[in-house]
Amino acid sequence: MIEEEHNSKPAFGFQNSRDTNRHEIPFPYHSWSLEMLLRRLKAMDAKRDDKLASVLDAVGEFGTFQWRLVALTFIPSMLSSYFMLSDHFMLTAQKPYCNTSWILAVGPNLSMEEQLNLTLPRAPNGSFLTCLMYIPVSWDLDSIIHFGLNYTETCKYGWIYPYAKTRSLINEFDLVCGNEPNKENMQTVFLAGILTGSLLFGFLSDKMGRSPTILVSLLGLLIFGFGTAFVNSFYQYLFFRFIVAQVAVGYAISSVSLVMEWLVGEHRAQAVILGHCFISVGIMFLSGCAYKIFHWRLLFLLGGVPMLPLISNIWVLRESPRWLMVKGKVEEARKVLCYAADVNKKTIPLNLLNELQLQGKKVTKASILDFYTNQHLFKVILSMACVWYTVSYIYITLSMKMKDLGVDNYFRQVIPGILEVPARLCCIVLLEHFGRKCSLFLSLTLATIICLLLLFLPQELKSTTILMVVLGEFSLAATITIFFIYTAELLPTVLRSTGLGMVSLAWAAGAITALAISNQIKTQLPIFFCCVSCVLALCFSSLVPETGNQPLRDSIEYTSRDSIESKRRSQDIAAMIIAEESMSDVVADEVTKNTILNAMPLKSEASRFPGTDLQELSSRKVPSL
Repeated sequence: MIEEEHNSKPAFGFQNSRDTNRHEIPFPYHSWSLEMLLRRLKAMDAKRDDKLASVLDAVGEFGTFQWRLVALTFIPSMLSSYFMLSDHFMLTAQKPYCNTSWILAVGPNLSMEEQLNLTLPRAPNGSFLTCLMYIPVSWDLDSIIHFGLNYTETCKYGWIYPYAKTRSLINEFDLVCGNEPNKENMQTVFLAGILTGSLLFGFLSDKMGRSPTILVSLLGLLIFGFGTAFVNSFYQYLFFRFIVAQVAVGYAISSVSLVMEWLVGEHRAQAVILGHCFISVGIMFLSGCAYKIFHWRLLFLLGGVPMLPLISNIWVLRESPRWLMVKGKVEEARKVLCYAADVNKKTIPLNLLNELQLQGKKVTKASILDFYTNQHLFKVILSMACVWYTVSYIYITLSMKMKDLGVDNYFRQVIPGILEVPARLCCIVLLEHFGRKCSLFLSLTLATIICLLLLFLPQELKSTTILMVVLGEFSLAATITIFFIYTAELLPTVLRSTGLGMVSLAWAAGAITALAISNQIKTQLPIFFCCVSCVLALCFSSLVPETGNQPLRDSIEYTSRDSIESKRRSQDIAAMIIAEESMSDVVADEVTKNTILNAMPLKSEASRFPGTDLQELSSRKVPSL
């Protein structure tokens, strides 16, 4: 029906002969400006149907209120990465020796070297054994020196660390000589926190709102991040790390949802990109602090101090008007919009504000089951989960590769952290010129190429291998940023945070898979799996539509009519550009601009006068060349 109506009316004064071949018209790829203009025109066209987007334009696209909102999310992003990655510096290797201070009762003036020499057995290479000691005797010091001690036993009075320069979990809780922590168990506890936090906070953000969930997350970081400095046992430390993982991923989900729903156009992507840059800054800050600070408790205290002023300024945040609208809280949405306009020193026209009404006069309802029953949501979640699984698997595999190459722990954190900042900033240019879908495809393609090079690179070329791993992490940093922006725009407001939480499950699954394979297999097979997963992610990413700078979708309803209408508008505009270019190659760019600018009022006028023929309006408005 739609196609027949479309073919029966010539658009913008073009002849029917051109209209019949509309599906075969190629787009002029030789001009990036044409593609950018087309994308922006489509976004403006979609914005007309979104009343809230029009109100947000009146509030101010990026005024003082938006600056405060976005800036307040930067420091928590930095601190969440600070707390999440602190485990890398908590298990600094220490040289333990049995506590043999009993000998000081008969020789109080003994030096540490003399004490160890008299009370500890030696290995065949001459070094002191770390987990054995001579059995204490009731002799005097001269007898001990003269006859020596012969019988050994395991350490009975604890351990000492005479040559330790830092205080870590190892010498704090004596995690030595059979009490060593299982790093796989620590990583499992952390990933379990991400798994549960993704579902829990994703659901809470859609149920309670973005702002309360952010407040709960910040309180969790303050209590359990700062509070980690006061734990009394290693198991308490693991419990606190479990909660920190939950609240950190919860903050990431709800803050992205809030920022995306308050901002419009290209400002959404720029705000998320800058926030992700502060994640990299947090990694570098953590590495610098861990290098200088000698005690692990001070490291957590330093990270928790900035949380106090952040929570005291939480009043700056305002609930997302989009979330309020889909929950039927129209009056509250108008209040927060008026507050934002007042901060930006703008005035919202009263008639525009009164147009904010519930669609269909009812509250939009949705549940997690819609990701299974709704075909569009199922396709989005499946595709983006595959991409997120791939990114997680490759990132952890490359990190394990760096560790196997003997790279220093500080280098493994600082260098990728430095390179991730320009990688994320490059996303601004990529998203502006190529769009979300193509940018994601390009970053995944680069990661695939790097994994293929690593697969065939000889192991003897250690420096080259390290360089390729760093470049791989560079491309993955860009992929992560594009992924978050793209996924948040694909999901509807009513289930945006829940959807982000569900795809975060794939991140944990990818990390668990990478750890299991890398710990068991020391060949190039994990890198081969990286290549295979990249190819699969490229295939799945092609299934989701482009979002561009279009207004966010609020409801879960996504029918084929929407896609047909969008496709028809794109074809109309493309046909118009081609026709104008064919009239004059000399002034092609100028003609295209004039044509597009003239087409915008034409569409508006045609919508106001539905009985007027579009061809008549075109002949009246478009100047002849």
